[in-house]
Amino acid sequence: MAEHKDTFQEKTEPATPKKKEESRKKGKAVKSMEINSAFLLLFGLLFLYFGGAGLAYELSNFMKHIFVNAPVMQLNFDTAYELLIRSFITIGVVVGPVALGLLAVGLLVSFLQVGFLVTLEPMKPKFSKFNPLKGIKEKMASRRAAVELLKNLIKVAVIGTVAYFSLKGVIEESMYLMDSDIQSIVGFMAKASLAVSLKVAIGFLVLAIFDYLYQRYEHETELKMTKHEVKEESKSTEGDPLIKSRIRSVQRQIAYRRMMQDVPTADVVVTNPTHIAVALKYDQKNMGAPKVVAKGAEKIAERIKEIAVEHNIPLVEDKFLARTLYKTVEIGEEIPEKLFQAVAEILAYIYRLKKKRN
Repeated sequence: MAEHKDTFQEKTEPATPKKKEESRKKGKAVKSMEINSAFLLLFGLLFLYFGGAGLAYELSNFMKHIFVNAPVMQLNFDTAYELLIRSFITIGVVVGPVALGLLAVGLLVSFLQVGFLVTLEPMKPKFSKFNPLKGIKEKMASRRAAVELLKNLIKVAVIGTVAYFSLKGVIEESMYLMDSDIQSIVGFMAKASLAVSLKVAIGFLVLAIFDYLYQRYEHETELKMTKHEVKEESKSTEGDPLIKSRIRSVQRQIAYRRMMQDVPTADVVVTNPTHIAVALKYDQKNMGAPKVVAKGAEKIAERIKEIAVEHNIPLVEDKFLARTLYKTVEIGEEIPEKLFQAVAEILAYIYRLKKKRN
């Protein structure tokens, strides 16, 4: 029943890093095609703005060569082949830089949006895609389809408005070209067309930025998880909290038993006197400094003292040393250098007691 109920929970939790990584491996990442189109359009127009004169010069030289040599050119296989090769070279010189530039811009913009991602997952055939009814429903009756329609209407309205006001100014200026020569008219038309296109491209870029923000919001919304999914993922990656708690409990019990077994090997137990007990051991041959073999507070301290009494291990009361050892030295560690003097005095006292008894 609980699992059935969790199935209908709302997806209110942000996607976990694992869910995002799995989605990315499937090829689902935040990407706006409008961003790519806008940058490609803007770059192409800027290339024409700065390099258009050079392109026009190359084309005009090619056309001059054809028209000048046309009357004397004998049309045969060799001349046709030469003309074809020169045409390809000219087209390569004119179109090549633009094509390579557009390719580089497209790749760069995609990389900035998605990062380095190579996956064949989207290309895998899915039989669900062949269901025409499902396709019609997704295209015609889904929220995404409504949003796409609204986006296209806004795009047409904004770009149409920008183009209208840009052309309005150009038309007013063109009235002064009535008495101009052909070269001036063509130059004005080229310059005006480029200016209008640049304004439209900038407007398109602004819309593309908003589209990217929407795509990010849509992607994060789609990846949201229910609380049950987050809980189940946590169990699968980090383990069941109940099992982990049980493991920690068993580990503490094992460590406690091992510690209590080491108390009889201690040379002295330093106490608080009632709340803290720390058992110290020192072997001159095998240790560079005294080592803490057991420590504890409250009930554990009482148990350490009981075992010490059972095995005739001296109890020495030193509140400051007991608290310092308890807080700063872990079990199995040697004491720090700053406590050498205090511990050495206690051990010397213990050794003197042992000599007197013997």
